[in-house]
Amino acid sequence: MTTAPGTVLVVEDEVSIADVLAIALRYHRFEVMTAGSVREALTLAGRTRPDVALLDVMLPDGDGRALGRELRERTPGLALVFLTARDSPAEIVGALGFGDDYITKPFNIDEVVARVGAVLRRTRPADLLPQRPPLRYGDLELDETTYSVRRAGRSVELTPTEYALLRFLVRNGGRIVPKEQLLRHVWQYEHAPAESTVVETYISYLRRKLDTLGPPVITTRRGVGYGLA
Repeated sequence: MTTAPGTVLVVEDEVSIADVLAIALRYHRFEVMTAGSVREALTLAGRTRPDVALLDVMLPDGDGRALGRELRERTPGLALVFLTARDSPAEIVGALGFGDDYITKPFNIDEVVARVGAVLRRTRPADLLPQRPPLRYGDLELDETTYSVRRAGRSVELTPTEYALLRFLVRNGGRIVPKEQLLRHVWQYEHAPAESTVVETYISYLRRKLDTLGPPVITTRRGVGYGLA
């Protein structure tokens, strides 16, 4: 018997949308919990720990992003995927500031399921062993057991996607990794839109967190990709 690939908390106040999402996710063997409000979502998350939360940004009793922050505080390893009808760059950057992915409405249900699966694959890699030695590059140290990061001996708080991106750069040493390769291996995008700025956005998040603890560690090869100094 195969186990479920993960537990998804769907927070959507439109019942018809929530039902369609739940049916599609269950068809692909996910365990699913549904909530129509911030209050209900917090109650459910307190009873059963989800692996990923699929959150509508606009909820009747609050903001989905604020809910995501609270859920992440309660469960640091929780992956967050936002559903939003707004597609302006400011909205997207705001959602990705602490989340792992965003999906704009109207959406394709197969894409939603694929995105949820991709987020779980990069935040819960199946090939990790319980006591793998830490990854090191310069003064960076990534603990593959606890998913924690230290630079120059000081702890760095990263989201699951930020961790996955940094891990891939560390595993590639000082090589420049093309943007297309990062999209394929970190975000599981086989055919990302040419105008996608998700890599640039997350690189800026990593720089903001890492560069306060030492000299710049991420280098840019304009028009090609990114690597470590």
